[in-house]
Amino acid sequence: MATIKLNHANAISKLSNAEQAVHSLALSSTPASKLKDNKLDFTTEWKEREERIESLIEEYKKIVLKNIADTKDNIDALKEQDEAITR
Repeated sequence: MATIKLNHANAISKLSNAEQAVHSLALSSTPASKLKDNKLDFTTEWKEREERIESLIEEYKKIVLKNIADTKDNIDALKEQDEAITR
């Protein structure tokens, strides 16, 4: 008889924890009150760079969440295969 070494519940639990950590990741924006009506070129470039960074982080979060979902699906498939083999 074959032994199943995949601990499905533990793996899914770890992935759920990772998923929650990704969801809780958030950057705080610089308060507009700190910038006031500053019209320097540097300030404009800095704001644009901050927006790009925020956008990149949001895209990265989407990719990580997709990878977690795919990994969960793969773990479910492995569990089903293991159960089919041991029948």
